[in-house]
Amino acid sequence: MIIKGNIMPVHKKLYLCPLLLSLLSACTSVPLDNRPASMYKEGENFYASRKYDDAIAQWKKVREAYASPDLTTNAELKIADAYFESERYIEATAAYDEFRKLHPSHEKAAYALYRMGLSSYYQITGIDTDQTPQKNTVTYLDEFLHKYPKSEYVADAKEKLDATITQQLQHEQYVARFYYRTEKYDAAIKRLEDALAAYPKNPTHDETYYLLGAACLRIGKLDKAKEAFNRLSSEFPGSPYIMDASKLLEKYY
Repeated sequence: MIIKGNIMPVHKKLYLCPLLLSLLSACTSVPLDNRPASMYKEGENFYASRKYDDAIAQWKKVREAYASPDLTTNAELKIADAYFESERYIEATAAYDEFRKLHPSHEKAAYALYRMGLSSYYQITGIDTDQTPQKNTVTYLDEFLHKYPKSEYVADAKEKLDATITQQLQHEQYVARFYYRTEKYDAAIKRLEDALAAYPKNPTHDETYYLLGAACLRIGKLDKAKEAFNRLSSEFPGSPYIMDASKLLEKYY
């Protein structure tokens, strides 16, 4: 008795068997648990080659796979680093902040906060532009120095914090000069006095005292003007503003 139907020829069966075995072998040659580790390594290779978008893409896959807590945590931090190195500082800040929220006691939490400060610092463009980056830099670096006083990044954080605070003062001086030029002397005085209170010790306060004395002279506050000029000469004996202050005194009194 002969059974008719779609029976595959024997020679084709013999051909497909090794192929199927090969495919099965390929599927099982890389265990599922090792795939995120492999993707993480690929991300590191992309990062080393400055292919930051490709690195981020790989590390996001690792994070989403959640193969292990350590691998996931490392991928989260590496994503932030890749944003930072590619100068996408807003994204870097958000990624570092997320890392800190998820892992507040992690050994890299200090590093993440320090990098948040750097991300803001590198967004600073000048004293006559939006001052949000300066404010954020001071907030992050001040918090970092208080929380992690023994960190290896303390020296650099202090240097950048001091430079940023000086920029904030220079912004106040810039605004005060504008008020002075437009003869809004009371507004200039208010701005300068607030600056002295906010930044009591700063190497650029010679200009603050000069502007304050000059504005006070213009509205007849001679005693306050002399007080400001005396502070200028006693605290900054080598300042070029001393000569300018003397000329103003001679001119108006």
